[in-house]
Amino acid sequence: MEKKGYLLLANGKLFEGVLRGAQKSATAELVFTTAMSGYMDVLTDPSYEGQIVIQTFPAIGNPGVIAPECSGSHLSGYVVRELCDTPSNFRCEGKLEDFLAEQGIPCLTGVDTRALTRCIRNNGVMNAAILTEKPADVAAAAAELAAAKITVSLPQEDVSTITTAAGEGKHHVVLWNFGAKGAIQRELEERGCTVTVVPANACAEDILRLAPDGVVLGSGAGDPAEQTAIIEQIGNVCKQRLPMLGIGLGHQLLALSQGAATSKMKYGHRGGNQPAKDVKTGQVYMTAQAHGYVVDGDSLPENIAVRYVNINDGSCEGVDYIGMPAFSVQFHPESDGGPLDTRFLFDRFVAMMEGRK
Repeated sequence: MEKKGYLLLANGKLFEGVLRGAQKSATAELVFTTAMSGYMDVLTDPSYEGQIVIQTFPAIGNPGVIAPECSGSHLSGYVVRELCDTPSNFRCEGKLEDFLAEQGIPCLTGVDTRALTRCIRNNGVMNAAILTEKPADVAAAAAELAAAKITVSLPQEDVSTITTAAGEGKHHVVLWNFGAKGAIQRELEERGCTVTVVPANACAEDILRLAPDGVVLGSGAGDPAEQTAIIEQIGNVCKQRLPMLGIGLGHQLLALSQGAATSKMKYGHRGGNQPAKDVKTGQVYMTAQAHGYVVDGDSLPENIAVRYVNINDGSCEGVDYIGMPAFSVQFHPESDGGPLDTRFLFDRFVAMMEGRK
């Protein structure tokens, strides 16, 4: 028997649907992704930590569960128009609903996701809750939602146990993990790099002790401006003039460490169809993105130059650094769940390390 579920928005709107996956409530920031495929990438991308995600594409789960990008899921809830019960694909490892239940993710289906997405586009992202029962007082519950503080945690470990990764690659790269996808490491290893992964709470001394040829600042979730301790440590690493590549949250943190500013977007960029233009060459690339904050292009100091802009809204999508071997991009050049037009950026990073030797 189908169980009713509800999605309550902080502005008081209430949507009714069918509760699938984990049979529980969840409170988080409500966002949408425009990806037509790659839902497993969405479900396992750490960039969606602390969020309820709306899939704008109506039918989800047709190929079933296919080897995920990362281990486990990170989002808080899932909202789709139609969840497929009969997957069909030679790589299928099970039904998506079973995966959602195993990962503890409540999924609300049968929702008018087009109307819901329009609500977010018009009003901006907001707190929301997937509920197992209809609130007795919708207005009071919405007010409580609006006042709720959604927190996001970055990967933390005992940094004293970190040692250089095994292998004899041409270059030794430290991947600073703020929630990086596994494909970043794979792209580096395919180019002959030995990769040592360090957690978000690593300090400059921890990283420099590993004697890397370069540093990659990985993607992740949350408000970058709140990570003041990490920003300071990134600034300390920058003083060593090591080749650096920032991706997603790493792009934002690197810019903040050099004096730029970030701001929250109205509804962000999420999906595998975001056009980014290289202002130096005029070339336009299709990119995969998952972010709600942006580096303010008007705030850049003299040592940072805008390199990529979003075709749709003109926002900053990537920068080059003057006076140090570094560059960063807001989009995901490694994305398995989207276009791979910009994988050449890893080649550019490797060339920076080769030029330093």
